[in-house]
Amino acid sequence: MSQPPVIVLVRPQLGENIGKAARAMLNFGLVEMRLVSPRDGWPNPSAGPAASGADIVLERAQIFETVADAVADCAYVYATTVRKRGVTKPVVTPEEAARDVRAAEGRSAILFGPERSGLETDDVALARTIITVPINPEFGSLNLAQAVILVAYEWSKGAALASPPTTDLDPPAPQDELEGMIGQLEAMLDQSGYYFPPDRVPTTRRTLRTLLTKPGWTSQEVRTLRGVLSALRGRKLHRNE
Repeated sequence: MSQPPVIVLVRPQLGENIGKAARAMLNFGLVEMRLVSPRDGWPNPSAGPAASGADIVLERAQIFETVADAVADCAYVYATTVRKRGVTKPVVTPEEAARDVRAAEGRSAILFGPERSGLETDDVALARTIITVPINPEFGSLNLAQAVILVAYEWSKGAALASPPTTDLDPPAPQDELEGMIGQLEAMLDQSGYYFPPDRVPTTRRTLRTLLTKPGWTSQEVRTLRGVLSALRGRKLHRNE
């Protein structure tokens, strides 16, 4: 079975962003983070709160001085960048990279650059493959955690992670209870004088029943309910006079 990829943050600038990246990793089952020359040193007190409980990732994080050192034990190295930066290498999407990582027998590392400038050309040159996210060409700005979560999510598709627990909904009411509610409301509307003129009563009753027995209201149903509310409000005002 293939090993999960190593996430390598190259010269990250803010501790908060390291923490958010750790959170993104753990969401999708990745725990091995490597940091290359973090600007503000390590450990960084700002990383913990931003990680929102992904402490295991931060505790296991390893520090390296160079990118080459950080990926020395990895047979497959990917560089995430929106541009090739003059380096001719295969370019894949996160989905394609995830398939390759899952099929690989050796370790894989995925490089993410500094928040402000991204990976330098020399960083990309160390990689064997470039990962580029299909993105709006007029606004290609992703923050560090967003970039990590896109790649981690694609890898997780083949990792058999458990889905979040579902919450059981209450069963629908039996028909006799629904009919009781509708009957009660119709009696109130009769007393308030809502059903007028007489020739429209069957249509209005039918619209009201449709409104109460299905989701997805139409404009006509909304207008009908507004009429109901107006009628009930008028009755209340009349009582207060």
